[in-house]
Amino acid sequence: MKKRYVIFFISLLCVATVCAQRGFDRKIKSSLFVPKGTWMGGCSFSYSEQTNDNYKFLVLDNVKASGYNFKVSPYAGYFFADNMAAGARLNYSRSYIDIGNLDLDLGDDLTFDIKDYKYLEHTVYASGFLRTYMGLGNSKIFGFFNELRLSYGYGQGKNTSGVENDLTGTYQYIHRLQLGSAPGLTAFVTNNIAVEVSIGLVGLDFKWINQKTNQVESGYRRSSSANFKIDIFSLNIGMCFYL
Repeated sequence: MKKRYVIFFISLLCVATVCAQRGFDRKIKSSLFVPKGTWMGGCSFSYSEQTNDNYKFLVLDNVKASGYNFKVSPYAGYFFADNMAAGARLNYSRSYIDIGNLDLDLGDDLTFDIKDYKYLEHTVYASGFLRTYMGLGNSKIFGFFNELRLSYGYGQGKNTSGVENDLTGTYQYIHRLQLGSAPGLTAFVTNNIAVEVSIGLVGLDFKWINQKTNQVESGYRRSSSANFKIDIFSLNIGMCFYL
């Protein structure tokens, strides 16, 4: 029995060696989509908004809340090789949520509520990127791209709860370092103007937060993660100009 396994393993190794020597042509051919020496510049943005009034969902009851998330990102780059560009971008994001009322019903008389809670955060990021393009077949209009980004961000946040004499507030300062990618699809509407759609994938993420509550109590939080996951809030639509 052992002899059969040895023979089978040797045969499998021989087949793998022959295949490696012969190679395999997948018929994948790179085509020129954006030539070397081209300058690019543009801006992408995203916006989301929600409003809830007496809304119910699972264990959440009587939800009365509103909020929004806004991002804008101008950028510029240079193609140092065919289909490959390097550049920089700025990113400004702003998030706001206002919870007038939220009841959490866990049953068996376990009910909690949140009232008069507000949170506001705005952050500025500076990024360096490397972008590569691949045409969709032989098309010179539609193509895919992937943008590898290294970003540093600084921001401030404020949350308040209660009203009048019961009002409490916490201010925080945020530092963030990220390494991620943003794959997307581009479509040229003219020879020099393209519309882009992309979504962010966060790879390495480091975040430091310093807090101060009621200008008296101080707090600190540090978090890190390594996981390429889709950020559903990072769907961006923008325009790019090529010169």
